[in-house]
Amino acid sequence: MGLTDTLTGMSARLGDARLSFRCCDTDFVVHATGYRANATAARARRIAQSLERELNAFDPDSAVSKLNRTGRAENEHVARLVRRGLEYHERTDGVFDVRQGRLEHDLKAYLRGNCESPPARFDDGTIEVDGDRVTVVEGTALDLNGLAKGYVVDRAAAALSGLGRQGFVSGGGDMTPPTGPVAVESPYGDARPLRVLETDWYVATSGGYRRRRGGVDHVYDPTRGDIGARHETVTVVAERDCTEADALATALAAMPLSDALDLASAWSGLEALVVHDGVFHTTEGFDNHVA
Repeated sequence: MGLTDTLTGMSARLGDARLSFRCCDTDFVVHATGYRANATAARARRIAQSLERELNAFDPDSAVSKLNRTGRAENEHVARLVRRGLEYHERTDGVFDVRQGRLEHDLKAYLRGNCESPPARFDDGTIEVDGDRVTVVEGTALDLNGLAKGYVVDRAAAALSGLGRQGFVSGGGDMTPPTGPVAVESPYGDARPLRVLETDWYVATSGGYRRRRGGVDHVYDPTRGDIGARHETVTVVAERDCTEADALATALAAMPLSDALDLASAWSGLEALVVHDGVFHTTEGFDNHVA
């Protein structure tokens, strides 16, 4: 094969691929450019959808459902997320709590119109992790929804990395460091975004305006027994990964304003925008991530 043939073959393997699909009950986008972009984007989509099947508590065949039925499961992804969940439970003084699987299930049923009233019971059982094995006490159900979407974004994005290749993954407002300016959606239905971000950190947004019924949304605070986001929207940029951005956006959305701002300000590698009663509140370094 001559040089011309070699260059032609390499060029054929370069490209720009963009895939849109449903995952984790939201719209995902995978964008890959460079070497074997099409194959790489397809692999990232397969990883995302495979993880959804393992982590979806509403799928009776998932590892999380097995754990909630039997009290134990051995799965590396569930174990990683439970460790993160326990870390965030401690660091948020219990506001972030992966033990609320029963409430999460009943709350989703209410928001979908499948029952007449929202749930009122919060659980406080025990979860243990040993290697890839996770055990819960009888009667406790696991809820990984505050982490799972960010984790899926992280794992799908890892499939895009490689020499001569760039990639980006977004899942319903949770995303890897954007490759260009990205708009923060307004919760008020305005076409104009709240902010336009330009950052090399991970981004996540949480709020109750998309999924709401009878004044109730999907956010809750087990420490106070409250259901419903306290703010119109919360946007977080996190240096660590999208899993952390997802978890902290969820936790801050459930906290009183002063507590949310105090926690976000004290958290290393984290900045936040909290929109409360129409007023924008930001941590000191948030504007460094605004275009």
